[in-house]
Amino acid sequence: MAYDVTGRLHEIFDEQQVSEKFRKREFVLEVQDGQYPEHIKFQMVQDKTSLIDPYKMGDEVKVTFNLRGRGFNKNGQMLYFTNLEAWKIEAAAGGTGSYGGGSGQQQAAPRPAAQNQNPTLRAQPSAAPIAGDDDNDLPF
Repeated sequence: MAYDVTGRLHEIFDEQQVSEKFRKREFVLEVQDGQYPEHIKFQMVQDKTSLIDPYKMGDEVKVTFNLRGRGFNKNGQMLYFTNLEAWKIEAAAGGTGSYGGGSGQQQAAPRPAAQNQNPTLRAQPSAAPIAGDDDNDLPF
């Protein structure tokens, strides 16, 4: 699934060599969502770790990413984790490198179906929704 989000670079971490064949780099994007900002951590892997190099903290960027999930068995118990794997980073449309708070956060292109109420996070047109709002029993 491919998604994109626009926000301000809040923190950029150093590249980590996890194993002989695997390296990753993480960064945090601050996304204005209502009254309080959200701090969302992304990771880049392998040859994508240098995508963040042209940018500095405080720059407004658009990040295109995939949702990745994996389960593994640890001592007989199944554990799951999810990663937001960035594969494209570009300067935000009309961005000047500084964060304008809540202004400039609206996407210029129309959003797909109104399942996602956050205008800074939207699925690419090719991504099918996982479930509608009526399909879950979450209390929020």
